Amino acid sequence: MANSPDAPRAAALTLLMGVTEDHRLLSELLPRVMSPLAPADRARAQRLATGTLRWMDRADRALGPFLRMKPWPRTHNALRLALYEIFVEGAADHGAVNAAVDLVRAAPDTAPQAGLANAVLRNVIRKGGWDALPLPRLPKWLRKPLIDDFGKDRVLAMEAAFAKGAATDLTPKDGDATALAARLDGLVLPTGSVRLAGAGQVSALPGYDTGDWWVQDAAAALPVRLLNAQPGERVLDLCAAPGGKTMQLSATGADVTALDNSEPRMARLHENLARTGLTAHTLVADALTFAADMPFDAILLDAPCSATGTIRRHPDLPQAKDGSEFPALFKLQSGMIDAALRLLKPGGRLVYCTCSLLIDEGEEQVRDACARHPGLALCALDHPAIEDRWRVPEGLRITPDQWPDLGHLDGFFITALRKPG
Repeated sequence: MANSPDAPRAAALTLLMGVTEDHRLLSELLPRVMSPLAPADRARAQRLATGTLRWMDRADRALGPFLRMKPWPRTHNALRLALYEIFVEGAADHGAVNAAVDLVRAAPDTAPQAGLANAVLRNVIRKGGWDALPLPRLPKWLRKPLIDDFGKDRVLAMEAAFAKGAATDLTPKDGDATALAARLDGLVLPTGSVRLAGAGQVSALPGYDTGDWWVQDAAAALPVRLLNAQPGERVLDLCAAPGGKTMQLSATGADVTALDNSEPRMARLHENLARTGLTAHTLVADALTFAADMPFDAILLDAPCSATGTIRRHPDLPQAKDGSEFPALFKLQSGMIDAALRLLKPGGRLVYCTCSLLIDEGEEQVRDACARHPGLALCALDHPAIEDRWRVPEGLRITPDQWPDLGHLDGFFITALRKPG
């Protein structure tokens, strides 16, 4: 059944409400909200919601002079959506305004603000000046600690990267980035990933069905390269799903065990392994309590974290979260490092990483782990892809403001630790 022309806008508004009011991530909301839509409408609704969240701070600055008081949440999100469409996507003013007014009018609890929505949007359009407003800024709960750690100028540069969004990075199964880039008209990045601009539907690209590559941000592909797994080594991938790093490890010829505590996420890992023809022993288990028959030569721990380094592709995160969950995450990460070290053979190596910008989830975890485990040593990180500016005493600190000429990359912390022999 065909959807009405405004079905994607209505779905996008539902997604915006779920993020800003219910404080849920898009990944949690998408299955339920998108299921009634046709595939093309799903893609458009997700693009509208993601783009609106990315530019929400600027939209609020544009709306501010014309609002004597904050409108009701649904009205407010409809206004934000319309401004994103007009000023970022280049939609026709009248169409986007009329659609926003219809969305406000369609709900009994916001219908009385339909006239307000119409007037405010027309005033914003009449005034103009969208491009002169500051780039979208992070909410204070996240911006302040980042400024404390990196300084205001670095954070402004990160916010500029977040506003641009993210390209699609691929990891070639055979490691031949040059051949894959030539095949897909991509760019070989310094780290060995292949970057595509405007990739479109990933599953329609050559090599997807045959499993020649998988999607993985350039920064996310580094931890496995630094682990340097060797053929035949027993390697454990903790928190493995959805499987990008598991596939990298398997492609080295190592004997890989992939563990995750989520059965649905592990199902995705199985799908990815099947598509690429790669193999791993898979387990659904709790990393904190898992016991192995024999220790592992090497372990990769990509720990659950705030994911603050991935805002380029997940602009919902700063709006859905408020930092209250951070202390529990810090405790979990510490426990997982301890569990990983228990599973590691004497002299074995552990690569710990997080896609976080927070020092507490990176450098501080390393300092604390070394204090808890006498004799635990930092391994030298040597790889042609490593840039000197990434190096910190505890490992590597990669931030999204870097690589501006290449399109930036996700924020990551990576370290390698050796268990006492």
